[in-house]
Amino acid sequence: MWILIISLLLLAIVALIAGYIRNVRLQKKIDRGELESFPEVKEVDVECCGQHEVCERDSLLAAVSKKIEYYDDEELDKFIGRSSDSYTAEESEQFRDILLTMQDIDVAGWVRSLQLRGIDLPDDVKDEVFLIIGERRIHP
Repeated sequence: MWILIISLLLLAIVALIAGYIRNVRLQKKIDRGELESFPEVKEVDVECCGQHEVCERDSLLAAVSKKIEYYDDEELDKFIGRSSDSYTAEESEQFRDILLTMQDIDVAGWVRSLQLRGIDLPDDVKDEVFLIIGERRIHP
């Protein structure tokens, strides 16, 4: 346990030192006139441009988008805050019915939308979602 804590502290210290060195180097470039100011953070465009190995459109990460879209699944809002292992078979079937009626290209967006709404997928439906998303990534 102590090894983990010490490792995390060392990692944080290394990250702080690396950030400091980066800022010093950037400041020197600004002083020499190579840069006008510090680089700004760029926001990720949620639309796929086709140049990525894995398209953001197929990403299951909620951080890719902050926009909540409903896929005719408003009835799932009653499951907000439930853990993924607490669903009954009938409740899991509600998720599965919605999953199986949507197009493959919409599945990743649906999962992101559920995450943003605070809804966990039932454990037995997650495998099907991963299969569909994995198949889309292999055969776009």
